[in-house]
Amino acid sequence: MSKSLKASGLMGNLLMNLKEQVPQTGSNWLGTGKPDISLKDFIRNAWHVIEPGRTFVDGWHIGAIVEHLEAVSTGQIPKLLINMPPRHMKSLSVSVCWPAWEWTFNPWIQFFFSSYSAMLSTRDNMKTREIVTSNWYRDSWPHVQLKKDQNAKDKFENMAGGFRFSTSVGGRATGEGGDRIVADDPHNMSEVNSDAKRNEVLDWWDNTMQTRLNDPKTGAFVVIMQRGHQQDLSGHILDKGGYVHLCLPARYEGNKYHTVLGFEDPRTEEGELLWPERFDEETLTHIENSFSSPTEAAGQLQQRPVPKGGAIFKLDWFKRYTKLPRFNRIVEHWDTAQKTKVSSAYSCGQIWGEAYNGFYLLDVYRKKVEYPALKKAIKDRYAINRPSAIVIEDKSSGISVIQDLQESTRLPVVAWAVTGGDKENRAKAVADTIEGGNVWLPESAEWLDDFLDEVEHFPGSKFKDQVDVMTQALEYFLRRGGLTEGRDMS
Repeated sequence: MSKSLKASGLMGNLLMNLKEQVPQTGSNWLGTGKPDISLKDFIRNAWHVIEPGRTFVDGWHIGAIVEHLEAVSTGQIPKLLINMPPRHMKSLSVSVCWPAWEWTFNPWIQFFFSSYSAMLSTRDNMKTREIVTSNWYRDSWPHVQLKKDQNAKDKFENMAGGFRFSTSVGGRATGEGGDRIVADDPHNMSEVNSDAKRNEVLDWWDNTMQTRLNDPKTGAFVVIMQRGHQQDLSGHILDKGGYVHLCLPARYEGNKYHTVLGFEDPRTEEGELLWPERFDEETLTHIENSFSSPTEAAGQLQQRPVPKGGAIFKLDWFKRYTKLPRFNRIVEHWDTAQKTKVSSAYSCGQIWGEAYNGFYLLDVYRKKVEYPALKKAIKDRYAINRPSAIVIEDKSSGISVIQDLQESTRLPVVAWAVTGGDKENRAKAVADTIEGGNVWLPESAEWLDDFLDEVEHFPGSKFKDQVDVMTQALEYFLRRGGLTEGRDMS
């Protein structure tokens, strides 16, 4: 705290009153702004309080976590995202020990913690309180004393005005705020694939928690969690940007994650473990096999919410072309949308060619446009590519597009009735065709990276329009004769 703040107004009076109430036997009871112990050493020394009877097992990743938390406390990092596997000292480092440690030199700091479960959030609140009220802590930092009239399970406050408050996602927040806003496991992993449940968390973070900082200039946000979906809270804030991202997968996959502090994952061998002192090869393999799907294991352990190479579709299933064969027919497929909001779906059109050896994706149109621009795009692309048919999904916005084009133009528009259930089931129905090496993509194209990213992460991808159109195109060809020899594209 600056000298001017110490000496000014109500804060100055508060600190003068506290001097009279609290024995000044410690070296920094008013807060020096500088710790006399590192956070890692603090965790080691506090271990007997929070985990009695258990041996503290060190790991380099713990040093990485605490280094970034210390940078939050000093104001160097205002927004921090940590992705790491469960049971790797996530909550004990961030939610339990960090608040108690920062109070040793800045006791007025107010912490606002949340989790998907009020029970978990309260559990960590009580563990922090156990540290602060322990003989070891009181002997070392006697200036940190809790108020008797604000010492509940979900909120306790010290004599300098600092507090630790805990709540759940969507729980009590009105009237509460803090200098550190922390979300520790905001998603229930059993519900993260539900769009409705997942979006509840995103809305809560955007519309409630962003207004909870006491001072937006000096406060900080910290999110720590395991991944469960491409558009979970981690994916959401990474899309928006501004967060320092500390990513710690259980197995090393060759990605040298860097942060502004100069941190770099020290592992060098593919498959090298994050915390072998506790999770050796046998233990981690058992945990990996315990998940109900590879997607869950990839998300929660590897911080990559899709199995390596793809979920439903493996990227190495697709063949690549540099030259075009003779085509029996060329068809353009569309999934239309008529809204242009950031959260709205794209209108997507794909041109596919059918040859004797498979189906070739020739071009992709993908934009958020109003209806007049969408109609013009369909007409312009037909004039250039001259497909034998323009296939448009016959539902929602596509209904009016089909009717308008059939009535006002002579384009070969085909209304396509979707079958086979939801998007995911329809995708699974054509997966064998792709796995069999019958789908070809260009070696390079300006749209290719976006297409592959969606295909790899589907069904967890933020948007699904490109996969939906691909599924429609393959189903269309397969229901109309399959693989046949035909005419040359040129």
